Amino acid sequence: MDNRTATGRASQDPAAPDPSARASEIRDGMRIDWDVPIAMDDGLVLRADVYRPVVEGRHPVLITYGPYAKGLAFQEGYPSAWERMSREHPDVTAHSSNLYQSWEVVDPEKWVREGYACVRVDSRGCGGSPGYIDPFSPRETRDYHDCIEWAGTQPWSNGKVGLNGVSYFGSNQWHVAGLQPPHLAAMCIWEGAADWYRDMTHHGGILSTFWANWYDMQVKTVQHGIGERGRRSRVHGGLVCGPTELGEEELARNRCDFGGEIRAHPLDDAYHQARSPDWDRVVTPFLSCANWGGAGLHARGNFEGFVRAASSQKWLEVHGIEHWTEFYTDYGRELQLRFFDHFLKGEDNGWDREPPVLLQVRHPGERFVPRKEGEWPLARTQWSALHLDPDGLRLTPDAPAGNGTVRFEAMGEGVTFLSEPLAGETELTGPSALRLAVSSSTSDCDIFAVLRVFSADMKEIVFQGAIDPHTPVAQGWLRASHRKTDPELSRPYRPYHVHGETEPLTPDEPVMLDIEIWPTSIVIPAGARIGLTLRGRDYVYGGGSGGRLSAFKNELTGCGPFLHDDPLDRPPEIFAGTTTLHFDAASPSRLLLPRMP
Repeated sequence: MDNRTATGRASQDPAAPDPSARASEIRDGMRIDWDVPIAMDDGLVLRADVYRPVVEGRHPVLITYGPYAKGLAFQEGYPSAWERMSREHPDVTAHSSNLYQSWEVVDPEKWVREGYACVRVDSRGCGGSPGYIDPFSPRETRDYHDCIEWAGTQPWSNGKVGLNGVSYFGSNQWHVAGLQPPHLAAMCIWEGAADWYRDMTHHGGILSTFWANWYDMQVKTVQHGIGERGRRSRVHGGLVCGPTELGEEELARNRCDFGGEIRAHPLDDAYHQARSPDWDRVVTPFLSCANWGGAGLHARGNFEGFVRAASSQKWLEVHGIEHWTEFYTDYGRELQLRFFDHFLKGEDNGWDREPPVLLQVRHPGERFVPRKEGEWPLARTQWSALHLDPDGLRLTPDAPAGNGTVRFEAMGEGVTFLSEPLAGETELTGPSALRLAVSSSTSDCDIFAVLRVFSADMKEIVFQGAIDPHTPVAQGWLRASHRKTDPELSRPYRPYHVHGETEPLTPDEPVMLDIEIWPTSIVIPAGARIGLTLRGRDYVYGGGSGGRLSAFKNELTGCGPFLHDDPLDRPPEIFAGTTTLHFDAASPSRLLLPRMP
């Protein structure tokens, strides 16, 4: 357990009442308790806002614990995301004052109306809660456990606590479920990554720079102790991050060096494993909701959790568009409501008889068709191989007879293999896998594998992804020195890499790589082609910029904020060499695709 404590006035007596704490009030059909203290096992006191029905009674509870500052309005903290969502999805803002909307958590007005109590806890060191910031750490997971147990034993609680929220508020559900809090009754993990190494910080062993940038943009900006330098709540006028005023040096001492710590752990070691689920201990009933366009963060964990968690009552739902939007639409909210009504209220509403998988099957033009299934991956999948042919850079059903090589500069555009035009409409739904023989002019190389679709006139078909408006069909990554796989966890369609050691390359000597490509769904029209691009750097959409969102540092160029551009992780003397693909008729390179009959 991490026993580090925060410096500054607020942490000298962590049990002392916050002078900014407000009393209860009734407004907009809710009884609201502001800045309620919740004591942790080490004596630190976190702050929570509680929204509950005006009529006294015992109610099921939905709780979130996270770093985004419970009092910061969605509209103010994330204006570009709010503007797009509210403009294109008017059901999100309907039947609510929207005064209490906050980033990636439920709108309490809509849920209290359904008889729920909603609890928002500022995580340690953020918003109204003092302490040392260490995202996704075991300390945070223990805090979340204690908050769940606090909520389950309040006089206004019926003793059944549910977890519900997007991204951070989904990811930490997998973690806390492993502690098995007695009052935890159900979870809805909306686009919540799980494996701290494979889903989140290192894709195929390649460092993602997302987390260092996220920390600067979304966490440091709401750190407890910025006081008057922070925002005020547009509901009650109090300081979102509390009244404590700390200097920059004190603030820095009160938080971990998040990006630096991630970079310091390039392998899947104890640091990562302490921040990843123990699937055998995840037994809570859950609804896992993934995004087809979530490469880089918002997909893999939801599929892995559904397949690997020990719970006997689990459901998988998969949708598209931005990763926060469907959570708030009537579609998403009503889905969540049916699930929680069954497990937290005990309603016999038929949820337990729902098939375990609900897919929004994706078509070009942002069209989605719902379909219920019995398992994942789908049992009727026709696993189909397309072989990489160096002659003309083709993807062919038949393995090429000859041998050959194809070279590309790792920091260049790479190479693209194309299928023949498809004779008929073709659906791909599921994970994919790629087998390649590769060498490098240096001691290592990174392979970025991009599954693409091109229309009959050779224009790329892209989608509104979880973040980026020009997202390809699917992506996978692998650092060649991380090629070792776990034979027990690997499947032909999903290689599972150990990431416990590095095996450097001997320059110009080929090795065989098995590359995981994250799950996808796409119904490809007749006449279109399947493409596979192999390169040594992130995919870039060729049709123009996707603009910027207020929460992210970088321009959206095809991968959203999930980039792999840290020069310390990818020194050019190693990763800017020449990559060679080797083709051998005795052991052909191939792309395994999940075709639907």
